[in-house]
Amino acid sequence: MSIFQAILLAVIEGITEFLPVSSTGHLILASQLLGITQNEFVKSFELFIQLGAIAAVAILYMQRLFVDKQTLGNVIAAFFPTALIGFIAYPLIKSLLLGNAMIVVVALTLGGIVLIVLESYVLKQSKTTPLNLKRAVAIGLIQTLSFVPGVSRAAATIVGGMLVGLPRTRAVEFSFLLAIPTMFAATGLDMMKSGFAFSPDQWTLLIVGFMGAFITASATVKLFVQFVSKHTFVPFGIYRIVAAAAFAILTFP
Repeated sequence: MSIFQAILLAVIEGITEFLPVSSTGHLILASQLLGITQNEFVKSFELFIQLGAIAAVAILYMQRLFVDKQTLGNVIAAFFPTALIGFIAYPLIKSLLLGNAMIVVVALTLGGIVLIVLESYVLKQSKTTPLNLKRAVAIGLIQTLSFVPGVSRAAATIVGGMLVGLPRTRAVEFSFLLAIPTMFAATGLDMMKSGFAFSPDQWTLLIVGFMGAFITASATVKLFVQFVSKHTFVPFGIYRIVAAAAFAILTFP
Protein backbone atom coordinates (compact mmCIF):
# COMPACT_ATOMS: atom_id res chain seq x y z
CA MET A 1 0.00 0.00 0.00
CA SER A 2 1.32 3.44 -0.95
CA ILE A 3 0.86 6.74 0.88
CA PHE A 4 -1.54 7.88 -1.86
CA GLN A 5 -3.64 4.75 -1.47
CA ALA A 6 -3.67 5.20 2.31
CA ILE A 7 -4.90 8.80 1.97
CA LEU A 8 -7.57 7.79 -0.54
CA LEU A 9 -8.88 5.03 1.72
CA ALA A 10 -8.82 7.43 4.68
CA VAL A 11 -10.93 9.98 2.81
CA ILE A 12 -13.41 7.26 1.84
CA GLU A 13 -13.56 6.17 5.48
CA GLY A 14 -14.05 9.71 6.78
CA ILE A 15 -16.94 10.33 4.39
CA THR A 16 -18.72 7.00 4.75
CA GLU A 17 -18.23 6.03 8.43
CA PHE A 18 -21.26 7.95 9.68
CA LEU A 19 -23.42 7.66 6.58
CA PRO A 20 -25.73 4.62 6.26
CA VAL A 21 -23.77 3.28 3.30
CA SER A 22 -21.17 0.97 4.94
CA SER A 23 -17.67 2.36 5.33
CA THR A 24 -16.23 -1.16 5.66
CA GLY A 25 -17.90 -2.24 2.45
CA HIS A 26 -16.56 0.80 0.59
CA LEU A 27 -13.05 0.21 1.96
CA ILE A 28 -13.05 -3.44 0.97
CA LEU A 29 -14.30 -2.73 -2.53
CA ALA A 30 -12.05 0.32 -2.98
CA SER A 31 -9.07 -1.79 -1.95
CA GLN A 32 -9.96 -4.35 -4.59
CA LEU A 33 -10.31 -1.70 -7.28
CA LEU A 34 -6.94 -0.20 -6.25
CA GLY A 35 -5.31 -3.63 -6.39
CA ILE A 36 -4.55 -3.72 -2.66
CA THR A 37 -4.27 -7.28 -1.38
CA GLN A 38 -6.53 -8.00 1.59
CA ASN A 39 -3.87 -9.21 4.03
CA GLU A 40 -3.83 -8.94 7.83
CA PHE A 41 -2.24 -5.48 7.79
CA VAL A 42 -4.80 -4.05 5.37
CA LYS A 43 -7.61 -5.35 7.57
CA SER A 44 -5.94 -3.72 10.60
CA PHE A 45 -5.45 -0.51 8.60
CA GLU A 46 -9.16 -0.39 7.75
CA LEU A 47 -10.04 -0.70 11.43
CA PHE A 48 -7.41 1.83 12.51
CA ILE A 49 -8.59 4.57 10.19
CA GLN A 50 -12.11 4.02 11.49
CA LEU A 51 -10.64 5.04 14.84
CA GLY A 52 -9.56 8.33 13.24
CA ALA A 53 -13.12 9.02 12.16
CA ILE A 54 -14.45 8.11 15.60
CA ALA A 55 -11.94 10.43 17.25
CA ALA A 56 -13.48 13.32 15.31
CA VAL A 57 -16.93 12.50 16.74
CA ALA A 58 -15.50 11.99 20.23
CA ILE A 59 -14.17 15.54 20.20
CA LEU A 60 -17.36 17.03 18.74
CA TYR A 61 -19.71 15.20 21.14
CA MET A 62 -17.48 14.77 24.20
CA GLN A 63 -19.39 17.24 26.36
CA ARG A 64 -22.79 15.67 25.65
CA LEU A 65 -21.51 12.16 26.32
CA PHE A 66 -19.79 12.81 29.63
CA VAL A 67 -21.93 15.62 31.06
CA ASP A 68 -25.36 14.07 30.47
CA LYS A 69 -25.49 10.99 32.74
CA GLN A 70 -28.64 9.65 31.09
CA THR A 71 -27.04 9.80 27.65
CA LEU A 72 -23.91 8.08 28.96
CA GLY A 73 -26.03 5.34 30.54
CA ASN A 74 -27.91 4.75 27.30
CA VAL A 75 -24.67 4.55 25.32
CA ILE A 76 -23.22 2.01 27.77
CA ALA A 77 -26.42 -0.05 27.65
CA ALA A 78 -26.39 -0.06 23.83
CA PHE A 79 -22.70 -0.88 23.70
CA PHE A 80 -22.93 -3.93 25.98
CA PRO A 81 -24.55 -6.43 23.55
CA THR A 82 -22.25 -5.29 20.75
CA ALA A 83 -19.17 -5.74 22.93
CA LEU A 84 -20.23 -9.17 24.14
CA ILE A 85 -21.16 -10.60 20.75
CA GLY A 86 -18.25 -8.86 19.01
CA PHE A 87 -15.68 -10.29 21.42
CA ILE A 88 -17.04 -13.81 20.96
CA ALA A 89 -17.37 -13.54 17.17
CA TYR A 90 -14.11 -11.62 16.50
CA PRO A 91 -12.19 -14.56 14.92
CA LEU A 92 -15.10 -15.34 12.58
CA ILE A 93 -15.57 -11.70 11.61
CA LYS A 94 -11.93 -11.09 10.68
CA SER A 95 -11.24 -14.43 9.01
CA LEU A 96 -14.44 -15.00 7.04
CA LEU A 97 -16.33 -11.73 6.71
CA LEU A 98 -13.81 -8.90 6.28
CA GLY A 99 -12.52 -8.74 2.73
CA ASN A 100 -15.42 -10.65 1.16
CA ALA A 101 -16.66 -8.54 -1.74
CA MET A 102 -19.66 -10.74 -2.52
CA ILE A 103 -21.02 -10.35 1.00
CA VAL A 104 -20.56 -6.58 0.71
CA VAL A 105 -22.52 -6.36 -2.55
CA VAL A 106 -25.41 -8.42 -1.18
CA ALA A 107 -25.50 -6.49 2.12
CA LEU A 108 -25.39 -3.13 0.37
CA THR A 109 -28.34 -4.10 -1.80
CA LEU A 110 -30.47 -5.51 1.00
CA GLY A 111 -29.62 -2.58 3.26
CA GLY A 112 -30.69 -0.14 0.57
CA ILE A 113 -34.02 -1.88 0.16
CA VAL A 114 -34.56 -1.86 3.93
CA LEU A 115 -33.87 1.90 4.16
CA ILE A 116 -36.31 2.68 1.38
CA VAL A 117 -39.06 0.42 2.74
CA LEU A 118 -38.69 1.67 6.31
CA GLU A 119 -38.68 5.33 5.32
CA SER A 120 -41.52 4.96 2.82
CA TYR A 121 -43.90 2.77 4.79
CA VAL A 122 -42.93 1.74 8.33
CA LEU A 123 -41.39 4.83 9.88
CA LYS A 124 -44.14 7.13 8.62
CA GLN A 125 -46.47 5.41 11.07
CA SER A 126 -44.10 5.47 14.06
CA LYS A 127 -44.42 7.78 17.04
CA THR A 128 -41.62 9.70 18.74
CA THR A 129 -40.65 8.21 22.12
CA PRO A 130 -37.86 9.04 24.58
CA LEU A 131 -34.77 6.84 24.73
CA ASN A 132 -34.40 4.63 27.80
CA LEU A 133 -32.13 1.73 28.75
CA LYS A 134 -34.42 -0.92 27.27
CA ARG A 135 -34.61 0.84 23.91
CA ALA A 136 -30.86 1.50 24.01
CA VAL A 137 -30.15 -2.22 24.42
CA ALA A 138 -32.43 -2.91 21.44
CA ILE A 139 -30.39 -0.48 19.33
CA GLY A 140 -27.21 -2.23 20.48
CA LEU A 141 -28.57 -5.60 19.44
CA ILE A 142 -29.49 -4.24 16.01
CA GLN A 143 -25.99 -2.77 15.74
CA THR A 144 -24.52 -6.29 15.83
CA LEU A 145 -25.89 -6.81 12.32
CA SER A 146 -23.12 -4.48 11.17
CA PHE A 147 -20.55 -7.20 11.85
CA VAL A 148 -21.48 -8.27 8.33
CA PRO A 149 -19.48 -6.06 5.90
CA GLY A 150 -21.79 -3.93 3.81
CA VAL A 151 -24.58 -3.69 6.38
CA SER A 152 -23.17 -0.44 7.86
CA ARG A 153 -22.89 0.22 11.57
CA ALA A 154 -24.38 3.68 11.02
CA ALA A 155 -27.34 2.29 9.07
CA ALA A 156 -28.02 -0.38 11.68
CA THR A 157 -27.97 2.02 14.64
CA ILE A 158 -29.87 4.78 12.87
CA VAL A 159 -32.60 2.40 11.71
CA GLY A 160 -32.62 0.83 15.18
CA GLY A 161 -33.01 4.23 16.79
CA MET A 162 -35.87 5.21 14.52
CA LEU A 163 -37.61 1.86 14.99
CA VAL A 164 -37.66 2.37 18.78
CA GLY A 165 -39.15 5.82 18.25
CA LEU A 166 -36.31 8.32 18.05
CA PRO A 167 -36.72 11.25 15.65
CA ARG A 168 -34.38 11.13 12.66
CA THR A 169 -31.80 13.67 13.90
CA ARG A 170 -31.73 12.19 17.40
CA ALA A 171 -31.20 8.70 15.96
CA VAL A 172 -28.26 9.99 13.93
CA GLU A 173 -26.67 11.70 16.91
CA PHE A 174 -27.10 8.61 19.10
CA SER A 175 -25.46 6.61 16.34
CA PHE A 176 -22.50 9.00 16.55
CA LEU A 177 -22.26 8.57 20.32
CA LEU A 178 -22.56 4.79 20.18
CA ALA A 179 -19.79 4.71 17.59
CA ILE A 180 -17.28 6.03 20.13
CA PRO A 181 -17.05 2.99 22.47
CA THR A 182 -17.89 0.54 19.69
CA MET A 183 -15.08 1.51 17.33
CA PHE A 184 -12.55 2.20 20.07
CA ALA A 185 -13.19 -1.31 21.39
CA ALA A 186 -13.04 -2.92 17.92
CA THR A 187 -9.77 -1.20 17.03
CA GLY A 188 -8.26 -1.81 20.46
CA LEU A 189 -9.09 -5.51 20.28
CA ASP A 190 -7.51 -5.78 16.84
CA MET A 191 -4.37 -3.95 18.00
CA MET A 192 -4.00 -6.30 20.97
CA LYS A 193 -4.54 -9.36 18.78
CA SER A 194 -1.87 -8.12 16.36
CA GLY A 195 0.50 -7.31 19.23
CA PHE A 196 1.15 -3.87 17.69
CA ALA A 197 3.61 -5.75 15.46
CA PHE A 198 3.83 -3.25 12.62
CA SER A 199 6.91 -2.14 10.71
CA PRO A 200 7.93 1.57 10.65
CA ASP A 201 6.49 1.90 7.13
CA GLN A 202 3.23 0.37 8.26
CA TRP A 203 3.02 2.72 11.24
CA THR A 204 3.48 5.63 8.84
CA LEU A 205 0.54 4.41 6.77
CA LEU A 206 -1.55 3.97 9.92
CA ILE A 207 -0.84 7.51 11.13
CA VAL A 208 -1.46 9.07 7.71
CA GLY A 209 -4.72 7.13 7.43
CA PHE A 210 -5.80 8.11 10.94
CA MET A 211 -5.28 11.82 10.29
CA GLY A 212 -6.94 11.70 6.87
CA ALA A 213 -10.04 10.01 8.27
CA PHE A 214 -10.13 12.39 11.25
CA ILE A 215 -10.10 15.52 9.10
CA THR A 216 -12.62 14.21 6.58
CA ALA A 217 -15.02 12.88 9.22
CA SER A 218 -15.00 16.18 11.12
CA ALA A 219 -16.53 17.92 8.12
CA THR A 220 -18.83 15.06 7.12
CA VAL A 221 -20.53 14.74 10.52
CA LYS A 222 -21.67 18.38 10.54
CA LEU A 223 -22.97 18.23 6.98
CA PHE A 224 -24.77 14.94 7.61
CA VAL A 225 -26.71 16.29 10.60
CA GLN A 226 -27.79 19.28 8.53
CA PHE A 227 -28.93 16.98 5.71
CA VAL A 228 -31.03 14.59 7.82
CA SER A 229 -32.78 17.47 9.57
CA LYS A 230 -34.50 18.20 6.25
CA HIS A 231 -34.42 14.93 4.26
CA THR A 232 -35.16 11.21 4.63
CA PHE A 233 -32.74 8.31 4.15
CA VAL A 234 -34.32 7.22 0.86
CA PRO A 235 -31.48 8.78 -1.20
CA PHE A 236 -28.99 6.69 0.77
CA GLY A 237 -31.05 3.58 0.12
CA ILE A 238 -31.01 4.28 -3.61
CA TYR A 239 -27.29 5.02 -3.49
CA ARG A 240 -26.59 1.68 -1.77
CA ILE A 241 -28.39 -0.26 -4.50
CA VAL A 242 -26.67 1.66 -7.32
CA ALA A 243 -23.29 1.33 -5.60
CA ALA A 244 -23.80 -2.41 -5.13
CA ALA A 245 -24.56 -2.84 -8.83
CA ALA A 246 -21.56 -0.73 -9.85
CA PHE A 247 -19.21 -2.57 -7.51
CA ALA A 248 -20.49 -5.94 -8.75
CA ILE A 249 -19.82 -4.97 -12.36
CA LEU A 250 -16.34 -3.63 -11.57
CA THR A 251 -15.32 -6.39 -9.19
CA PHE A 252 -16.69 -9.62 -10.60
CA PRO A 253 -16.02 -10.93 -14.11
